[in-house]
Amino acid sequence: MENILIILPVILSFVILVVPSRGRYYSTLFISLGIVLITSVPAVSVIFSKGVVPEILHLITGLGSITLTIDGLSAFFILVTNFTVLTGLLYSKGYLSTYSDLKSPAQLSLHNFSYTWLHLSMLGVLMLRDGLPFLIAWELMAVSSFMLILFEAEKRATLKTAVNYLIQMHIGLVLLVIAFLLCEADTGSMSFDALKIYFSHHPNTGLFLLFFGGFAIKAGFIPFHTWLPEAHPAAPSHVSGVMSGVMIKMGIYGIVRVLTNVQSDLVTIGLIVLAISAISGILGVMMAIVQHDLKKLLAYHSIENIGIIGIGIGLGAIGLGIHNPLLAMLGFGGGLLHVLNHSLFKSLLFFSAGSVYQACHTRNIEQLGGVIHKMPVTAGLFLTGSMAICGLPPLNGFISEILIYLGLFRGLSAGSVYQSIYMLMAIISLALIGGLAIYCFTKAFGVVFLGTPRSESHTATSEADTGMLFPQFLIGALMLLIGLFPLLFLQPLTSLILVQFQISIDPAWLSITDSLSLIGRIGCVLIGMVLLLFFIRYRVLKTRNVRQGPTWGCGYTAGNARQQYTGTSFADAVAGLAEPILKTQKKEQPISEEEIFPAERSFATHPADIFRLGLNRLVDFLMLILKKLARLQTGNIQHYILYAFIFMILIFVLLYLKIL
Repeated sequence: MENILIILPVILSFVILVVPSRGRYYSTLFISLGIVLITSVPAVSVIFSKGVVPEILHLITGLGSITLTIDGLSAFFILVTNFTVLTGLLYSKGYLSTYSDLKSPAQLSLHNFSYTWLHLSMLGVLMLRDGLPFLIAWELMAVSSFMLILFEAEKRATLKTAVNYLIQMHIGLVLLVIAFLLCEADTGSMSFDALKIYFSHHPNTGLFLLFFGGFAIKAGFIPFHTWLPEAHPAAPSHVSGVMSGVMIKMGIYGIVRVLTNVQSDLVTIGLIVLAISAISGILGVMMAIVQHDLKKLLAYHSIENIGIIGIGIGLGAIGLGIHNPLLAMLGFGGGLLHVLNHSLFKSLLFFSAGSVYQACHTRNIEQLGGVIHKMPVTAGLFLTGSMAICGLPPLNGFISEILIYLGLFRGLSAGSVYQSIYMLMAIISLALIGGLAIYCFTKAFGVVFLGTPRSESHTATSEADTGMLFPQFLIGALMLLIGLFPLLFLQPLTSLILVQFQISIDPAWLSITDSLSLIGRIGCVLIGMVLLLFFIRYRVLKTRNVRQGPTWGCGYTAGNARQQYTGTSFADAVAGLAEPILKTQKKEQPISEEEIFPAERSFATHPADIFRLGLNRLVDFLMLILKKLARLQTGNIQHYILYAFIFMILIFVLLYLKIL
């Protein structure tokens, strides 16, 4: 029976390709609901059993038996994945409706089919332990997401972005294959479970870093991130929400899964992860600040939040290495809770940005403005997501970040002097990330939603439809629930961490959870006071005449829309300070002294990613070499015979010198 339930969604997914247009969405929704039900029930069962007893399902296929294992770690990621994919699908109905005349039924069917297979492949990654099936699921995830990015393949930039994404995913795949093969060569088994045997009698750092490189490309750690800021904006907004919300977290899952098997070198590994994560967080948010494209800005914030998650994971690994259970609990607890939190507020932000794009037909922040007047609900939802991603109470981002902060402060006195220095640098990094995030989203929300429209052709006309708003309200409600009642979500995570890393709970952990519970109660009081003030205001103004007028401009009201603050001017202070890192390119025509009556001028800035610039230079160099090698293709048969003769002589010389 279990075998049929698991295989049935896979078989039914192909129905999406042939179902009539009017039934395409509902058939996709029906299949997705089935997938969610089949996988969430055992996941919830494992969570409530505190992760002690994993669910093991045996799948019989034509290729043999495949074992699916759901332990506490898998169960947590499965539930996060299912919720985000389902809300993305609910949002997609309204979002894709505008493409019904632009895309053929076959293209839309292929898109829904790929979306379903992205869901299936991510769940496969989370449930498979054997190396070969895991790598197949990993590859299916890359291919299905590649097809989703190609939704607007008629645009050359989108096609180039998708190909670049696929190439980098395969580089990560090669690293994972090499890592699994090294494990198999030593243990005779190509699986995650065999890693514990390998790590027990080998130095752990080398193989871990090989796995880390493969998973870090998917997660988007700097400098492995160059695909991410291009792929997220190119994909439709519901796909961007899923890719940023959960797909990149498959890299985090892989890193944590490998960490559960590491036996030694944990302090070294933790410090390396901590350093890379801090750099990713700082550079990610700094590069986000100077972006003009709203979705690209959000994409760089995904890199920032992956850095925050990585800081928690690195902190947890150090806690394991110095045998400090409280430090491990705070690090892994904060990092994994931030996995859930980021999946919520980032998908909410991408969905809200998609609603703005549909209404205004642009993602360029410089051409937007005053959107709140026509889209007040979307503005409120975007503001909610912005507050959460900045770690402000009483929303969910505050809870996970304060756990990581507590762990870093505990770590100051828990290790050696050098480890304390690392902790202090991480605290400064996390504080800097939080401050810059507030700066960035002040810019994003202020320029996009406040003021007046900067372009008549990109002015919002109406609010997003109810079908697009409903999943955003679901996400917002869950975000608030985590912020107000954090223990409902932290207690299952506590059991998960205790079982996965085989540590005992520290008595001080109970006092920390009590403090979090108090924070939640204070949040409830705060919200109650705000609602009371709004109610009093409503009652007072109900019997009075209320006049509306323009917002006071502090004596400096802009004469027209073009004189408002732009995103570029707002970010100029940070861009100037961080010029060596951000490499902002300016396009302007200087005015010479001889030009008495200057002609019309234009000024534009283009933020450049220094890592992407370096990658482009490497690609250009390789292309130059390939072009020169292409000269060998003369079409002359004598030349090709000569090449073979030279190759034979070379082999003979190498054999004679005993090099081969």
